Amino acid sequence: MTDMIRRHSHLSTNLGPIVQLYFDLVDLKNLYRQGWLKRGMPPEKVESVADHSFGVALLGYIIASEYRSDLDSGKVMQIGLFHDLGEALAGDYTPSDRIDGNTKFTKEEVALREIFSRFSSPERYIDLWLEFERQETSEARFVKGIDRLEMGLQAYHYERLGYTNLDDFFPDVKRKLEQDPCLSAIFAEVIAER
Repeated sequence: MTDMIRRHSHLSTNLGPIVQLYFDLVDLKNLYRQGWLKRGMPPEKVESVADHSFGVALLGYIIASEYRSDLDSGKVMQIGLFHDLGEALAGDYTPSDRIDGNTKFTKEEVALREIFSRFSSPERYIDLWLEFERQETSEARFVKGIDRLEMGLQAYHYERLGYTNLDDFFPDVKRKLEQDPCLSAIFAEVIAER
């Protein structure tokens, strides 16, 4: 964890674990999604990692509840909330950063272990993130699709606001959602509307 900084080291160690957790995670509200910034979006218009995680959790919960009775919608929502928490200390990386998957995984895992180290059962929280990362359950794979759908919907939102240079997002998201007929059908509405 040498390159990760405890941003709130000035906090009293007398604070309980919930308050300390809050201050570890509050920075996600101001950690803007780097992919959009690299596309030239002004920071005041760019979604934060917290915005994105909220969108993934909410969309995942509602879509699973409405269309995927085979999934545990509560678990989908939990995984959606936890899928990017490691970025609070590890940062938000994009493919253009050329960081390999193992390094990114390790940085985020170390960050999560640090964030939840004050709790008596940190594994129960870390396991939600690991479930997403390992993609071994139907819920985790569904959240991966929702993660992509949310990105595509966000690109469409930015396009509707007049921002350009986003054309490559749409075929990429469409291709990545092909294995899920439900999510593919939802995104097809965006493709047809464009």
